[in-house]
Amino acid sequence: VQLQAFGGGLVQAGGSLRLSCAASGRLFSAYAIGWFRQAAGKEREFVAAITWSGGDTYYADSVKGRLTISRDNAKDTSYLQMNSLKPEDTAVYYCAGTRGVLGPLGHLASLERTYDYWGQGTLVTVSS
Repeated sequence: VQLQAFGGGLVQAGGSLRLSCAASGRLFSAYAIGWFRQAAGKEREFVAAITWSGGDTYYADSVKGRLTISRDNAKDTSYLQMNSLKPEDTAVYYCAGTRGVLGPLGHLASLERTYDYWGQGTLVTVSS
């Protein structure tokens, strides 16, 4: 599967954006999807993840209550709704997929090594 994240842009603090992760190839519905981000000069970090069915979601503590991950398997797309954005959310956002975990992700959700496929990122800039 090939993944492409898009929807980034410039937004003021307190604003909202919705990122999309579009998949091409087969069986998107079989993939768990994770979102990660990398700010300038920092290591890439986990943001959120969702199981193949959408039944389980996982969030980094720093984004809980503000960001929401979802998916529409009929459209081969995952979404990251970002509300109440803060300047510290500024980063390049990546989506990634794995077929290696069929059930709940548990602690695997936040690990980069869980994911086999990575898309190109999309830049989100939050101005103060």
